[in-house]
Parts: sequence; structure tokens; C-alpha cells
Amino acid sequence: MKVCIAEKPSVARDIAEVIGAKERKDGYYEGNGYQVTWTFGHFCTLKEPHDYTEQWKFWRLEDLPMIPSSFGIKLIDNSGVQKQFKIIEQLVQHSEEVINCGDAGQEGELIQRWVLLKAQCTAPVKRLWISSLTEQAIREGFQKLKDADQYNNLYAAGSARAIGDWLLGMNATRLFTKKFAMGKTVLSIGRVQTPTLAMIVARQKEINAFVSEEYWELKTVYREVEFTATIDRIKVLDRAEKGLAYLKEHPFEVTSFEKKEGKEGNPKLFDLTALQVEANKKYAYSADDTLKYIQNLYEKKLVTYPRVDTTYLSEDLHPKIAGIMQDLTPYAALTAPILANPIPKLKTVFDDKKVTDHHAIIPTGIYPSNLGMEEKRIYDLVARRFIAAFYPECKISNTTILGKVGQVEFKVTGKQILEPGWKEVYANDVAPKKEGEEEEKILPVFEVGESGPHTPRIHQGKTTPPKAFTEATLLRAMETAGKQVDDEEMRELLKDNGIGRPSTRANIIETLFRRKYIEKRKKNIFATQTGIDLIDTIQTELLKSPELTGIWEGKLRQIEKGEYAMETFKQELIQMVIDLTIEVKTSNYKVITVRPDQPEEKEKDKEEKPKKEAKPKSRKKRLS
Repeated sequence: MKVCIAEKPSVARDIAEVIGAKERKDGYYEGNGYQVTWTFGHFCTLKEPHDYTEQWKFWRLEDLPMIPSSFGIKLIDNSGVQKQFKIIEQLVQHSEEVINCGDAGQEGELIQRWVLLKAQCTAPVKRLWISSLTEQAIREGFQKLKDADQYNNLYAAGSARAIGDWLLGMNATRLFTKKFAMGKTVLSIGRVQTPTLAMIVARQKEINAFVSEEYWELKTVYREVEFTATIDRIKVLDRAEKGLAYLKEHPFEVTSFEKKEGKEGNPKLFDLTALQVEANKKYAYSADDTLKYIQNLYEKKLVTYPRVDTTYLSEDLHPKIAGIMQDLTPYAALTAPILANPIPKLKTVFDDKKVTDHHAIIPTGIYPSNLGMEEKRIYDLVARRFIAAFYPECKISNTTILGKVGQVEFKVTGKQILEPGWKEVYANDVAPKKEGEEEEKILPVFEVGESGPHTPRIHQGKTTPPKAFTEATLLRAMETAGKQVDDEEMRELLKDNGIGRPSTRANIIETLFRRKYIEKRKKNIFATQTGIDLIDTIQTELLKSPELTGIWEGKLRQIEKGEYAMETFKQELIQMVIDLTIEVKTSNYKVITVRPDQPEEKEKDKEEKPKKEAKPKSRKKRLS
């Protein structure tokens, strides 16, 4: 028998139906030479400190750092998990071949490899690698099964990530808690959560320290168009009033009129982070909720694999695009202009060099029915973005008019849409805007040298503090390791060194909320006093720096590509933990006390992993 192991019962059912294993057994399906069984997400976890030695059961500074000679795994302590694992173990040990049907990504690879390792699998292993759960995708996947060894680097990267999180999370949390905390509070430190919190705290401090100042600007209206003086903002009212008096003595003269035609490029296809950003901006959905909705759509075969970090499609998908478009019948009015001509093989859409494990999120062509409002909205975002990618570019006209009143120069800019192109897809909706993009403002034609009366005025304003993070802007900051990047191409280049992975970022944010380090007011995210105190206590820049954490993330990507040794990464982290322990043990920083807004936690110090479908519901433990 060939044994297939899926990551969820629902996925196992779909696979079994396609390959003809239709007889239901206890914990698996059987038929046509196959047995199809399943996990419920994580079945195994790295061993906890007390599993290595009884001494590490207790939190003591003198026992730090904790560095196992080798890392081991164990089954999660849950009766349902253990029962299902025994079924998997028995099937595997009597199999002629095992087919790993886990989610086609780093985490899915780790989940399945650990299960096979724990089950002491000796049979040859193949890998099913698919980007959607449609019948066609499953059939094609089984026709093109890969050797499991092709994904050894992916497994190595997943293992390195788990070990890194264990080393830093277990040691640093105990280290800072026992050194600085009072009462029963736990100072939770994580490889990703701490630099994320540090970014929020830094922004919070800027906001708290901000002192608003009044300023004045000179403006004038000429031919029903308002111009603004190009001089620096005026900080003294008396000077502004003198400027106004000066303007009243001179006519307005047009010194330059420039009109340039340009194009607004189509929005990129969605990766998970971009989808979470758009859903937060448009519907105020949390990153965690958006991940749940898009994961549900994937399991319903409506969209492709969602936990991706690329906005491109592989070039072999090009012949399939027309078929997907034709199947999007509710969007027929929008797809008709695309289908009237051959689908262009756009470099902005298709690029094998920009695609790693998976391509961008797109519809499968199966149209949803009986969806809840939230899932329907997420599906619509994905479908429209997919359609918009193949429309013509939006043609615009940018107008810049310069003028002067005496010696004071004025300016106004405007934008006119000449041909809407891809924006037609959003004609009855709000088109996705790029950072800094201006609203359409049509300006009349002016002649250079023309002059005439005008109506000057003083505009009074106040400086505003930096904007608090929303989940959308925080996700972008995590993606670029804290760098302020508006350009999409540049953002794409920085993804390898972002902090966290697309599939983990939502859970990191939720962890910070749960631990009361951050709070939400309307859509804005603020650091609590507890969160601020924690970051102030951590003097080690290495733990707080998004950029340095991004470098570690880049090394994990290199391991995945076979360009960096897992053992080297592990030794670097061990040395860092040793150095950190020595530094903190001898330091004398601020002590944190339990605050009313911080619940007493169990001594738990693991970096959270992304949530997976938990069955049975009582399973709580997560991989370090």
C-alpha cells in the first residue's frame, strides 16, 4: 500500500476522493492501492527544557544558558493526537511508499517530516506539491510526484527556525524574567515578537514626545484655483500677516505650465501580506482574521495556496489564465475585454525568478456559493486584483503650474485620468491606492505670462504627530524590517530580510495583544506601559532590532535555497545566547513589576507558531 499523509482531515478526504481511496476506516481512507490518513496540524514539537534534564524544570539564572547537546522532538500531549499518531505509525510501518501530502510550504514540510521521523519511517517518501486543492491540481500533482529529498533544504530551514526560536525564546525569557521581573509576571522575549514590539514602542515614544506647533501658510486663489506658497511654513503670525499685506499689493503671474502624460502601473497580484494590508485598510479585518478567511477559501478550492510571499506567477501558468478568466462568470463583464484578445505574457505578472515555493494568490476559477460576508469580501479582493493585473495601464495627465506674486513663488499640482485602464475593475469601488498617490484633480489650462487679480489668505495649521501603526502599516514594517518603503519593486527586494514569515506575522501580532504588550484603539495600535517597560528593560540591541532580525531571516531563506548551512546558523545563535546571558547576568537595569493591565502568566516562553486547525480543540501547545 502507498500511504498518503495530509495535514487536515478535510484535505485527506479531497485527496482520497480523487485517487479512489473511498472506503472509510478508523483514522484513514483506503482503496485503489492507497491509504490516506491525516494529522491535525502540529503533532510534534521540540522537546521542552525539562525533557532534557530535570534541572531545567525550574527557572534559575544559574542554569542559563540552556543548550541541549542535540535537539529532540516529542508528540504533543493530547489524547486525540496520540491516537491518530498511532494509526499513522502503523500505516507507515507497513507501507511500500509514503506520500507527504502536507501543505506545500516550510511549515507543512516540518510538520510532516517530524511525524515521519517520530514514526520511524523507513519506506521511500515522495512529495505531493500543489498550489490548489482542485481535483485537476490534485490529479496533476500525483502524476508529478517529487522525491522527498528535493525538499531537504526546506526542512532544514524549518528546523533551523524552530531551533532558533527555542534557543532565544526559552533562554531570553527566563533570563529577563528571573533577572528583572518582580511578582509572577513573565517577560516574554521572542525572535520576532520582540523587534516587532520594539517598532511599536519606538513609534509610541515619538507620539508621546510630540508637541504640536502652530504654523501659517500663504495661499491665494487665481482663476478659481488655489495655489500654495513654496516658502517654508511660517511660525510667527506677525510675519504671515506682513506676507499677506505684501501679496495684496501685487498681481498673480503664471510662470510655468507643464502637462505630462504618464501611466499608473497595475496593482501587483496579492501575496499574503498585501492581502492582509488591503483587507485591514478596506474592512478593518485583523491580519489573523484575514489569514483564516483566505485559508478557508483555499480549503474550499476557491483560491490557490495563500501563505506566500511573492506577487508573481510562474511562467507555466500563462496558458491556464484564459480558462480561469472564463470560469469567473460573475465577473464576466470585467473579463470580456481581456478574453477578446490573447492573454499577454506580462513581465510584471509572470517571472519564474520571483517565484519560489508558490506563486501569488489567484482564484482557481471555481466560483464560490454560500459564503459568509467576510469570505466573500476576501474572495472579491483576490478576484478583482487578478483581473486588474491583465488590464491596460491607467493613463494619466499630471499638471504642474507655477506662479508668483511679487517675489513670492506659488505652486499647484493636479492629476487627470485620461484612460482608466485597470481602474475600470474598481469603477464601483475604491481602487487600491499606492502610498502618496494623489486624488484626481483637473486643472484648467493656463498661459505662461498671464497675470491678474487674485485673492490671498493665511492658512493656519498645526503640526501633527507621527501616525500610530495600524495592522496594515505594521505588517508592511515587518515585511521590510522597519524600513519605510513605498516602492513596490524595492519592497519585493527586501522581503528576504523581513521579520517573520507571511504565515507567522498575524500570530505574532495576536501574541502581543494577548500578552497585553499592545492594545488597539479603533484601527490604531498602541504600546501599553507594560510593553514600553519591557522594551526599556532590554538593553541588548540585538533582541530589539528589526534589521538584525531581518538578517537572521535572510539566512533562513539562504538555508532554504541551499546557500547557507543549518549547522552554521545554529552555532551562531548558540554563541549569541551565550553572549546575551553573560551580558544580562552582570547588568543592572530597570525592574518591571506586575501591572494591572498584565495578567499573570504561566512561565511560558515560546515564540508562537502560526495557528493551525486544531482537532481536538483541547490542543494548546505550540512549537517553540
